Amino acid sequence: MDIASELLVTLATVVDAGTFDAAAQRLRVTPSAVSQRIKALEQQLGRVVLERTKPVRPTASGEVLLRLARQIERLQADACAALGLEIGETPSVALAVNADSLATWFLPALAPLAAEGVRFELFREDQDHTVTLLEDGSVMAAVTSSADPVPGCVVSRLGGMEYVAMAAPAFRDRWFPQGFTADALATAPLVDFDRRDKLQSRVLRRLTRRPLDPPRHFVPSSTDFAEAAALGFGWVMLPPLQVKAHLAAGRLVRLQPAQSITVPLYWQQWRLESPLLARVAAAVVAAAARSLA
Repeated sequence: MDIASELLVTLATVVDAGTFDAAAQRLRVTPSAVSQRIKALEQQLGRVVLERTKPVRPTASGEVLLRLARQIERLQADACAALGLEIGETPSVALAVNADSLATWFLPALAPLAAEGVRFELFREDQDHTVTLLEDGSVMAAVTSSADPVPGCVVSRLGGMEYVAMAAPAFRDRWFPQGFTADALATAPLVDFDRRDKLQSRVLRRLTRRPLDPPRHFVPSSTDFAEAAALGFGWVMLPPLQVKAHLAAGRLVRLQPAQSITVPLYWQQWRLESPLLARVAAAVVAAAARSLA
């Protein structure tokens, strides 16, 4: 089956724009033309590729085609670059990364490429869930905790992100006068990044072996998450890599007896012969080797 590139481009544009009308503006055609192209694609395949919601969402079949559209776009850009041809606006490289990597070692890895004019679109997601963005075609590569490759992707191990139990000194003295014990954890407030953050809960299970529901705060920003701990909101699991200044200033202390968790991180990317994607991967792997356990 030969799927016209115009139809794939239209599909990707509709998903990016969120509506048929917005996609029509980007493609400089009428909304009716966009609708006709999507209908033609669905008729050719014999299946629905878009859920007509606001914003629109690709179906499982649409996700497969969306990945194809992104890959063709990337390969076309690489080919034009190799030939020295102008391609207009350079397509951005879409990547998924967990918040703690984004707040510590990841951005410096990309900085030299950004200085050369490479554009990045970064999606922040928990490391346990970034693979879903690979599966649905939203990103070309991801930092993930999963070693199992997404179909059509390759995997490289990056290292481990270490997390250590910490709190403000005054919070430690109030809630853990006898140390970081199972009994104290039953009532001591804690801070979760969001409702997908399971690190603090893992420590609770490890130390107490019983279901607990202590008071929880939710602070979905890496910088503010650490700041909340330093201000005494609760105890947290934090990467020492991120909070060196807080530790040096005494605003945060490691709780004793020490509790740490190392989360393995991997780089998954599309299996493409793309020079640009290969350079991004090399930069990320090198930066991880310098920063991660």
